[in-house]
Amino acid sequence: MLTKRYMASVKNVPSILDKIVSGTAPSKFTTAHLKNIGFASSNDRAILGILKDLGFLSADGTPTKRYHEYRNPAHSRQVLGEALREAYEDVFHVNAKPTKADRAAIQGTFKSVNNASDRVAEQQAMKYFALLDKADLTTDRRKDTEADRAKVDAESQEKPLTPPPAGRSLHLRHNIEVHLPATKEIEVYNAIFKALKENLLD
Repeated sequence: MLTKRYMASVKNVPSILDKIVSGTAPSKFTTAHLKNIGFASSNDRAILGILKDLGFLSADGTPTKRYHEYRNPAHSRQVLGEALREAYEDVFHVNAKPTKADRAAIQGTFKSVNNASDRVAEQQAMKYFALLDKADLTTDRRKDTEADRAKVDAESQEKPLTPPPAGRSLHLRHNIEVHLPATKEIEVYNAIFKALKENLLD
C-alpha cells in the first residue's frame, strides 16, 4: 500500500499536527475547521485527504479512534508511526526504519508504484518526510500489546487452579436454557419436558 496524495507545500504540516494534539476534536474535520484553527491557505487543504489515508479521519471527516489516541501527547509520535507503516507500507520495503538518507530510493518507490511523474513523486516524498519528522518508528505499540497479551495468556495457562480451603466445599451452579418451539401442539411440550425429566432430573 502506498498513498498517492501529496501537498504542494508541507511547511504547515507540523503545526497542523500540533493543533490536533493541543486542540479539541471537532465533530467533523473539514476545510472550515482547518481555517478556524489558523490554516486558511489552499495549500493546506490536502491535509484532509492525507489524514483520511492515515486513518485519523473517516471518509466523511469524522475523527477516528486513532485521531483521539494521537491527541495524547504521551503516545502521539508512536500513533503516527503506526499510521505511516500502514499508509506507506511500500516505503518500508526500502528500509524498515527509513531516514532522509533513503530519500532517493523512497522517491523512486513513489514514482514506480504510483506511476507518478518526477515532480509528483518528489512532492509525495516531501510530504512523507514531513510526517516522518513527527513520528516514532522505534516502537510499535501493536506488537507490544500483542506481546503483553501473549504473556498474560501464557501465565494464565501455567497458573494451576487453586483448590478451595480445607473444610470448605466448592459449589458450582449450571443454568440451562430451553428454547421452546412456537407450536399449539401440547404434545410437543409434553415430550420436551418428559425428556428433560428423564435425562436431567432423575
